Amino acid sequence: MNSSIRLTLFLLLLLVILIFGLVIGRQVYMVGGQEPEPAPVLAELNTYVYDQPRELVEFTLTNEQGETVTRESLRGRWTFAFVGYTNCPDICPAAMANLRRTDQLLSPELPQPDYLLVSADPEHDTPDKLKAYTDFFGDNFHGLTGDLDTLRSFAKSLNAVFIHRDVDGELLVDHSGHFALLNPDGRLAAVLQPPHKPEELAEAFERIYEWARENRERLSS
Repeated sequence: MNSSIRLTLFLLLLLVILIFGLVIGRQVYMVGGQEPEPAPVLAELNTYVYDQPRELVEFTLTNEQGETVTRESLRGRWTFAFVGYTNCPDICPAAMANLRRTDQLLSPELPQPDYLLVSADPEHDTPDKLKAYTDFFGDNFHGLTGDLDTLRSFAKSLNAVFIHRDVDGELLVDHSGHFALLNPDGRLAAVLQPPHKPEELAEAFERIYEWARENRERLSS
């Protein structure tokens, strides 16, 4: 066998090895959990889940205990966040009641989330007033207040807005009515639109949590 034939056979062998390696590598990549599952479609629950959770804006605000809270403070747990205010006559009390009922419906086998009221009226929502308001709904209900512009920026990163209107000398606040679900990385994982039904909120949370858990296991295996 002359040298040119040997070289050709050698190159063909290298090509076969390369193709075989790519096929095996792709299978390992797939089986090894390197491709996350797409986000669940929860339209029937009025919920949109992000394939890639969104980073929140950096902020410095004050909670109902008078403590400083930053974006990093939201890491380590799931959180339902809602933009509203303590003097809200209708939407906010109903929303908070729905969250309290949702909390009661969650399986004890699931991580127990926090519930966060982001004030749209910081002039009146002092830490003490937020504490009195949120304590009524449960120990895992909290509030944030602070600089108005910072609150607007934080609300925007939750896909929420609020507007102040003066009507006959009385402050009225128009604000978004959805819940923003934050994952333990402190990122926006999902938006849950009204009308809110506690049973559906609990189901949506469980399905989002299971999807996130399975993807985490896939990526770490």
